[in-house]
Amino acid sequence: MSVENKPPLPGGGADDRPPVSRQRNAVLQHLRGQPRPTTATALARECGLHVNTVREHLDALVEIGLAVRERAPAAGRGRPAWRYRSQPPQRSAVREYAGLAAVLAAQIARTGADPRADALAAGEEWGRALTAGQEPPASPAEARERVLALLDEIGFAPEADEAGRRQGEERVRLPRCPFIEVALEYPGVICNVHAGLARAGYAALGGDPEGVSLHPFAEPGACRLHFATGPEDATGPDPAGGGPKAATDPDGDLG
Repeated sequence: MSVENKPPLPGGGADDRPPVSRQRNAVLQHLRGQPRPTTATALARECGLHVNTVREHLDALVEIGLAVRERAPAAGRGRPAWRYRSQPPQRSAVREYAGLAAVLAAQIARTGADPRADALAAGEEWGRALTAGQEPPASPAEARERVLALLDEIGFAPEADEAGRRQGEERVRLPRCPFIEVALEYPGVICNVHAGLARAGYAALGGDPEGVSLHPFAEPGACRLHFATGPEDATGPDPAGGGPKAATDPDGDLG
């Protein structure tokens, strides 16, 4: 499968932080070079910036978790000064498994008789494991919501496509991928794992897995996940006359 569109952004949870400006990054690097917690005033002298500018950057770094602010020990009268120290970015469990995913994807691609089918089966096992023991949903719509919540927790950041919603189908954008680097190298494996995950997770919650389809790199910056909806969801016939889509595309969209 060739990737013509710009791929989704990396995803994965706690280490996905807003990008910092060049000046803020410079302040962060100076802070990381301090052997002990320091004040904004002392750091401003080292950076050659106004103390108020440095304090603003430090407070922003604290907010996104790259620095810690704490009170200096009391010494005489007056309120103790704030001191700052850097904090390494917290890595999420999903991103920690990215290396393992690369190894497994390479193994499946190299040794599997049918890598796409093997990847789909592996994803289905993953989906069943992640949804095991859950209470049955009240409706297919709730089952879809739970699948999307699961994908959000993993790091796909799903977005309902209101403009693309029509009777007979629910469309969802996936602008992030926790394994995007591996997916670009082995799309036929990783994308089918993700298709199997969504398909089996939906089935385990009472939905029809044949109505789930994943369209990798379907648009610039996002993949797409489609759910075929039934009479209990729609108020009328599908104007396009489309039925449920298979989880894999016969033209090879999944690899």
